[in-house]
Amino acid sequence: MGVWMGVDLGNARVGIALSDPELTFAHPAGNLQAWGDYDTTVEDALDCIEDHDVEHVVVGYPLQLNGSEGASAKKAKAWAERLRYRCAVEGFDGVDVELFDERLTTVTAHHQLSEAGLGSRKHRPAVDQQSAVVILQAALDKHRAAQG
Repeated sequence: MGVWMGVDLGNARVGIALSDPELTFAHPAGNLQAWGDYDTTVEDALDCIEDHDVEHVVVGYPLQLNGSEGASAKKAKAWAERLRYRCAVEGFDGVDVELFDERLTTVTAHHQLSEAGLGSRKHRPAVDQQSAVVILQAALDKHRAAQG
């Protein structure tokens, strides 16, 4: 069984989380620096897919609270489409790329970091990867529930 990867697109960083091979738990796996250019983060994500034998990618899809698609959701959709295309070009045809509703995950991530004793000034570098953990864990829990 392969690993799943969670992705949270931040403005400066792209948070990455990985699952265990049993698809039970998500854990932080670092940040990719965006530098305003998300094409390089797609290439870095491909490296992560290859290095960790990822079979499924869950990209946070930040819909607005009313369920509509704003600018951030459009950016996430375009990034996911680029990743799907690059996976096909690079021969990673078996890798699924899924958009996953991530409303309020950043709030949850900040709360978890505070509970862990990390001061709010230290949240910024950690929040993107913690958001990726929250997104991936929710997707893993949904997948496990569907498996019954």
